[in-house]
Order: sequence, then structure tokens, then C-alpha cells
Amino acid sequence: MSKLMLACCKVYISESRNRVALETIERAAKLFPEAAIINKFEDETYNRVGYTLASKLHPKPSYEPCPLRTAVLAMVKAAFETIDLELHCGSHPRLGVVDHICFHPLAYASLDQTAGVAKSLAADIGCRMQVPTFLYGAAHEEGRTLDSIRRELGYFKPNSSGTQWAGGPRSESLLLKPDGGPAHMSGEQGVVVIGATPWVDNYNVPVFSADITALRRIAKRVSERGGGLPSVQAMALAHGEDVTEVACNLLEPSKVGGDKVQQEVERLAREEGMVVGKGYFTDLSQEEIVEAFLKLGPCMSK
Repeated sequence: MSKLMLACCKVYISESRNRVALETIERAAKLFPEAAIINKFEDETYNRVGYTLASKLHPKPSYEPCPLRTAVLAMVKAAFETIDLELHCGSHPRLGVVDHICFHPLAYASLDQTAGVAKSLAADIGCRMQVPTFLYGAAHEEGRTLDSIRRELGYFKPNSSGTQWAGGPRSESLLLKPDGGPAHMSGEQGVVVIGATPWVDNYNVPVFSADITALRRIAKRVSERGGGLPSVQAMALAHGEDVTEVACNLLEPSKVGGDKVQQEVERLAREEGMVVGKGYFTDLSQEEIVEAFLKLGPCMSK
């Protein structure tokens, strides 16, 4: 029996309040049943939705279309047709309608395989849809990081009231040359960042305080960049009137997982006299995704 080669794709879209748009995007994906939507995570405060899809990969290079790439491309097209970034607002940063797409190898798939799918998808979006695309991780020839692209494009700077992101980009010019598509962006679509990396966990810790300045200090001290936990990226995001979340990317979750992040946020919050809630993952684990995919039936797993 051949070894199971699976790829997972996480698609983050800047919308969670427009039900018609989300239903249209999901219908587009369902036209390609070999690439299944395994999980959906919505947050109305952030006005953001994350879809997790999984599909088998061909063990060898093939001229047959990759179901995962085809399904994600259909979702991207549907998102551009139903969502206008100029009308969007929320407390989560974003660079575009389809803000971020990341591929991860699962089971016996390789990172190179998923990087190939990412590059092919980015070329399609850039060329056919004329939207600037940026590559990172194994999909980029120099292994550029997602964090570095976001910093250069101003991702982390709220453009409305200190904790909110509203409307499209203030300028159509780009401070960074895209890897695909035009050298300028539209206010309605923004840009798309696409990458391929080993597995990444996303873990958010709610803190019952609206003191965004203090929470930004805590997030910085939690992150590797600020001298905190290795392989952890963190930012503080307003999540309602009286809650701020320390939202973390765990780049090596087998070494530093959600439990360590939880403990560190609690320790630092105590110094500020703040109460911390129980954190949560925004997606299933790798093992749960593989299990859910296999449960879909023999036509998906053989």
C-alpha cells in the first residue's frame, strides 16, 4: 500500500459577518470534493474567518490538476467577487480580502511538495486575477518569513482608532516588490501572502483588560523577538470592550506549545494585576486533521 501523502491548506479571509459571502466561498470549495473543508474558525470581532482544507497529493509530479490548489483558487475567486476590503473593519490586522494562505505537509508528504502547490497557486492569482502575491517559507527561494513581509507592508499598524483596521490600503503603491501579479494593489482586494511551512499552531490567550499598551508589552515579552519564548510570535489584539487577546503563532509547537504560552502570559499578566482566561487553539491539530480526512470515506483516503 502506498504511503498517504496529504497537504493541508489554511485560508484566512477578511470577513465573518457577511453570511452570503461566506456561503458563496464555501460553495465554490465544495465543487471540488477531493479537497475537503475540515475546519472553519470564525471570529466576528476580528471580522475574519479561517478555513482548513486537506487533500491527497500525487506521490510523483503529475500533469493532473491538484484538487487542493483548484479548490483554494475557486475560494479566492469567490472571495474577490463578494468582499470589498474598502468596506471591511475589524480588530485583526490584514493586508487583503484573502489575507493569508499557508500550506503544510501532513502524513508522508514533503515540504517541497506543498511549496510547489503554493507557488503554482500564487502564479495563478497573480497572473489570472491580477492581484499582487507574496511568497514566504519554502515557497520563496530565499525562505523569507511571513513576519518580515507583514512588517514591510505595515500589517501590524492599526489604521483606525488605535486598535482597529478599517477600509482598504491608503496607497496603491507597494513598499515591497511582489513575487507575482501587478506592482500595485487595488483598494478593494489588497494583496495575498502565500507560503509553505512545517506545521504552525495558533493559540490565543484572552486577558480581561482593555489596556492595549500594557498588553502589547506582555505580547512582546512573550515573543521570541522580544526575548521571550523561542519560536513564538505574539501580538495583542482588542477583542471586545473589556478583553484583549495575546494572539500567538507557535512555529515549533512540539518544542513550545500552548501550555507554555499560557503559563508565560499568566505570569506576565500577574505583574500588571490582570486576570487571564483559558487560551484556545484556532484550529484542529495535525493528527485531528488527518483523522477527520480519513473519516470522509474510502474515496478520499485510498
